Amino acid sequence: MVSSPHEAMHRIFQDRPELFSRVSEVLGIDFSPPTSVTILPTDLTETRPLERRVDTLLRLEMGDDEPLLLAVEAQGKKDPAKPASWAYYASYLLTKYRLQPMLLVVCQDRATAEWAARPVRFGPPQWPLLTLRPLVAGPHNMPVITDPAEVNKDLALATLALITHVTSPDIGAILKSMTTVLRDTPHAIAYPIIELIAQGLGKHPAAALWRKLVAVDLSFYKSSLSEELRDEGRAEGQAKGEAKGQADAILFILARRGIDVPDEARERITSCDDLDILHHWLDRALTASSADEVFADE
Repeated sequence: MVSSPHEAMHRIFQDRPELFSRVSEVLGIDFSPPTSVTILPTDLTETRPLERRVDTLLRLEMGDDEPLLLAVEAQGKKDPAKPASWAYYASYLLTKYRLQPMLLVVCQDRATAEWAARPVRFGPPQWPLLTLRPLVAGPHNMPVITDPAEVNKDLALATLALITHVTSPDIGAILKSMTTVLRDTPHAIAYPIIELIAQGLGKHPAAALWRKLVAVDLSFYKSSLSEELRDEGRAEGQAKGEAKGQADAILFILARRGIDVPDEARERITSCDDLDILHHWLDRALTASSADEVFADE
């Protein structure tokens, strides 16, 4: 099953095709910006029994130079079968379109990225017939962007870099710099980026932080995601409010009954967020002769 990070890592090139020239620059390869881009069908099936699909396929018009075909593949883990598939894509695209193909592989972990970047030779060792050399973008070579000013310079590049650094120790600062910029970004541009990042983070721990930042920093955002976040926030706030009310009631009853509440007991009551336990303590507070009796059966 295709994961949401997989989709985000290549679909950003469909939304922002000009991103390739910036990524290639970051990776140290000189490709001038395309003058126009055409999104092509991704189905590379040659015969019905064997279906092959590249993740994203773009035709890049390069001004005075020959157009390029850019295949973008999102790779989540090492797969020994992939190099042969990639070689098939390259030869098929060259045969079908008569244009030179390029393969960009996007990864979210360094080990997979370094594996994907290895040249793979096909044919006998004495005379390799074909050498496959994908261009690879991953956490080992994409920039860690924590400065909003740098994010603002190139939102598309910053978004892809963020997705590749999903497990970085700096992910909190990376996400915060993104929301700082998106607050002042036109909604038509901000909305797709917010959704792409949510997809790209998948089930990683950083996804929870992104959800909170979207709910707080990007409160203008309207989507099923944002409404879900705000519903969760309202429910969480309501539960916390009820817990605080129960704790205050316990302390009020004990105080009115002249029962001393040591600091340790007070902290235990006010820090509890389990409504069932608080209800039980409230019931005990009505008859307890000491604070310890409130917790007697715990």
